[in-house]
Amino acid sequence: MKSIIYTEKAPAPIGPYSQAVQAGNMLFISGQIPIDPATNQLINGSIGDEARQVMKNLDALLLSAGFLFEDVVKATIFLSDMNHFGEVNEIYGSYFRSDFPARETVAVLGLPKNVNVEISLIAVKS
Repeated sequence: MKSIIYTEKAPAPIGPYSQAVQAGNMLFISGQIPIDPATNQLINGSIGDEARQVMKNLDALLLSAGFLFEDVVKATIFLSDMNHFGEVNEIYGSYFRSDFPARETVAVLGLPKNVNVEISLIAVKS
């Protein structure tokens, strides 16, 4: 059985997809970009500002489904430029204490709304 997860504390979908879907003890969070859900505006500051907003959005979705970053087993990070890797990696890493999830980071030709970072997660409750 699957449940659609929605919270106003994360950006509303900009297409035909759900913010997150829970299937049993697994949570699949759609790629989050740096949109401030309070204003529905893109964060167009530094790559650090973008990454922090993305992580806040992911945190809001995890919490709305009763999950924590400790439950994350897989992450995918999309970057507009691999030169952003170091700063995004530092911010991303600050949300995890140990037992880090599996992950890949790839540079892509373009991201929605021309942002510089998008991250999706898969979490599992034990």
